[in-house]
Order: sequence, then C-alpha cells, then structure tokens
Amino acid sequence: MKTNRIMALALSLVLMGTAAFAATSKKANTVTITVIGLTGVAGGGQDQNLNGGLENFIKGQNNPNNVEVKFVDVDREAALKDPKYEGLNLDYMPLYLVEKNKITEEKFAEAIKYGQLKANNDFIIFEKQTGNGVYVNRKPIPNQLEIFVMSQCPYGVQAEERIINAMKLDKLPKNVNINIRYIASEDGNSFNSLHGSAEWEEDVRQLIIKKYYPQKFWNYLEIRNKDYKSSLWDEAAEKAGINPKVFKKYWKEGLEMLREEVKHGNEYNVNSSPTVIWEGRVVTNMGSLGSLPGFEEMAKTFGGGSGAAAQQPSGSC
Repeated sequence: MKTNRIMALALSLVLMGTAAFAATSKKANTVTITVIGLTGVAGGGQDQNLNGGLENFIKGQNNPNNVEVKFVDVDREAALKDPKYEGLNLDYMPLYLVEKNKITEEKFAEAIKYGQLKANNDFIIFEKQTGNGVYVNRKPIPNQLEIFVMSQCPYGVQAEERIINAMKLDKLPKNVNINIRYIASEDGNSFNSLHGSAEWEEDVRQLIIKKYYPQKFWNYLEIRNKDYKSSLWDEAAEKAGINPKVFKKYWKEGLEMLREEVKHGNEYNVNSSPTVIWEGRVVTNMGSLGSLPGFEEMAKTFGGGSGAAAQQPSGSC
C-alpha cells in the first residue's frame, strides 16, 4: 500500500521520542513549539510522544546547537481571535506550530521542500500529525465507535480481540454502535494493502459478512483471528455457520464496499491500524479508548494483567 509521506514523517518523530541526547554547556537556543488545542477536551491537547520526537529531532545527535525546546499551549478560541494565527487551518486539533528560525528551517528543509510540511513566515506547520485529535467542525454521530484496521495486522487483530472480550464481559456502553472499518488503497481496478492481496481480499469477505450475515460477524472474526494469516478462511466461515460459496455471489458488491471504505478512511487521513474514531470527531487509539467518556470500564478491565483479555494494542501497522 502506498505510504502517506506526511504520516510517515510524524511516525518517525514519535519513534525518536524514546531516545535521549546529551546537551552541551553552551548558552541555550530556545525553540518554541505552540500547540493550539481544545482545553479540557479528551484527545484535543498535546501528544506527548510527538513532543518527545520533535524535541529530539530538533536537538539532533548530542545537541550541537545546545537547543532547548519549549511547548506552549494556546486554546483554540483564543487562537481564532489572534491575528498571529490568521489563515491557519484550525478545524483539527491539536495543531503544532514550530517556531521558524535558522535551526528549524534547516532541520525541516527537506520535508517542506517535498510538501510533507507547510510553512509560513512564522511557523513550520504540523497538521494532523498527532496520534490523537478532534475534528472540531464535524457533526457528531452519537454513540458511533469506528475501529479502522488491516485484517492481517497483528495490532488490528488485537484491537478486535479486545472489543470482543469487552462485549463478553459487558464492559462497553449499552448503546454504543461498533463498526469495524478497513484500511486499503485503490490501485486502478484493484486494491493495495500493507500485508498483500490476501489482506484486502479478507477485508472484502468481512464486509460481505457484515452486510449479509451481521449476526455472525463477530463470531467469524473471533474464529478467523485465531489464525488470521491462514489461507483457510473457508473453514473459519463454515465454523461460523456461513457457506463459503456466498462470497463468490457477492464479491463484486464487496469490492464496491471496500472502495467506499478507502474513501471513508481517506476523509479522516487514516493509514494506521488500529485507529479509533469516536462519534465521527475524536481520533485516538485503543490504548487511550478508556479515557473517553463512557469507556472508563474498559480502562479498568484492560489496564494490566496477562492473557488475551488484558492485552492492549501497543503498536500499529
């Protein structure tokens, strides 16, 4: 599947957040990073992983320029009234603005040159680069929980297992509507998926089951995920009470459904499995799902311990 270059850059910065670099004794050069966000709204504030990644990337190995990085919060309502932020896209929060100076221009020159990042006279702009966020102006879809996965991604499978276990333990909000969505990209008349053609073909099968056998969907998923890389999908279907021959009947329609999945994922700039979207506005991950209102019991149940029921997805595809 084609890689989203912007998100690839953000991911590399997040990964760098785990490294530590020594500072020199020279007078520090301060780089200010402004984070415009939603005060008191879950998912609308700073992303600590991105913070660490940006800080270490700007400092560089052994911090030769003796840089100090300072993060400053600005509430969105205040930013809307401040001419300094005029012309910026404030529809998705948080928005990271790296102070533009000699150090940061050099650090991010290539990313700006190739369109991975935007810049104006004052800032290098990081739009939709965080692992959490809120689409401020999108109309809420009450009680809708969408989980975007690749069907053969181990972390996506782990996310599905967590939801299945929460269902069994009755740890989900009573009125929540859970919808598994699929991540792929179109390639002419076909599709691409990170783990190969077998993955997007499995996406199609699951979409068909969701539409025509919804009462058997979670049972199929639980059976299939025990050996999700196996080519014996037909055996999983039979165990779930589905005749494998039905997929041929509905295959063309299934392809159209996957095409709609691709469009929907693109609307939210989703390319990481698993990605969670709550009520059509809040973007987060499975590890942070328990921090959303109504899902607190999931945080208590899956916050530790061992075994499948206690596991949390700790990475992404």
